[in-house]
Amino acid sequence: MKELTVQANLDNIAPVTEFINAELEAANCCEDVRIQIDVAIDEIFGNIAKYAYDPEEGPVTLQTDVTGNPPVISITFIDRGMPYNPLDRKAPDITLKAKERRIGGLGIFIIKKTMDEISYEYRDGSNRLTIRKQIEE
Repeated sequence: MKELTVQANLDNIAPVTEFINAELEAANCCEDVRIQIDVAIDEIFGNIAKYAYDPEEGPVTLQTDVTGNPPVISITFIDRGMPYNPLDRKAPDITLKAKERRIGGLGIFIIKKTMDEISYEYRDGSNRLTIRKQIEE
């Protein structure tokens, strides 16, 4: 398992994405799956940076591992911000026009649709959101 800790700051989305993409490249991940994972990283890390420690800033640890055959990447985002389970969020009504929808919820909806598995737990004072995705198609 590899690990990276950075501050929950939007400026750190690029280094976090590079860290995960290095693992994906080493595992010969196809481009379509890499793009889906990059979108998930952007959404999850972005929300942590904006809301977890609001108005302060704090650390986010990413743990990643590639296992199995076919290979599956597991990425866990760990922060010590306010407890929040994004999986409890009600799915947006995508039948409505964009300007008629309430703001929020679309990102986690997309992640739920594109990842093979997503889980959340609050343990030892930390939010732990894990996504898993098979990296070969």
